[in-house]
Amino acid sequence: MAMVLLAAAEEGDTMSMPAPTPLPELMSAEELARLHLPDKQTELIRGRLVVREPPGTEHGRLAATLCHLISDHVRRHRHGVVFGQDTGFKIESAPDTVRAPDVAFLAQDRADQIPRRGYAALAPDLLAEIVSPDDSRGDVLAKVGGWLAAGTRLVWVIYPERREAQTFRCDGSVSIIGLDGLLDGEDVLPGFSATLADVLG
Repeated sequence: MAMVLLAAAEEGDTMSMPAPTPLPELMSAEELARLHLPDKQTELIRGRLVVREPPGTEHGRLAATLCHLISDHVRRHRHGVVFGQDTGFKIESAPDTVRAPDVAFLAQDRADQIPRRGYAALAPDLLAEIVSPDDSRGDVLAKVGGWLAAGTRLVWVIYPERREAQTFRCDGSVSIIGLDGLLDGEDVLPGFSATLADVLG
């Protein structure tokens, strides 16, 4: 290959390798859906790509436990649809924001809005965010604020290291939950409750 390049240079030909295609300054939800970054966790914040390492094993265990508890209740009562960790939802447009909660619930009367491809352009009715040790308080509160502004009615933020959780509601009220306190579905997911101890194990 080097001999071919040298011969072309001697003949006065110009040969150049195509430049790599840079990521756009602002990305759309459709572009994010086509982006493949193996073993990475991606979100889109007002058009800006955010790439993180995958969550730790304990984080995944807690998310799976909570997802199982909610799914069991939802299936038995046919309340709607439950989504597992890292499912994307498009909650802002132009520029786009795609967020991925740890667990999410969507009521049955909105389930037909889920597209076959890409991200549903809606906010879940209820969701949970499990805080990792490196998450800053500001980032967590900004994420919660974004969900509530987009239409989520109930957000649970779980702090495994502190062994507590917080419930944020669309009316602006906040509750702190201790280890024996309840993650309650309230009027968003009627009849569901689980102690924080059930989730943390």
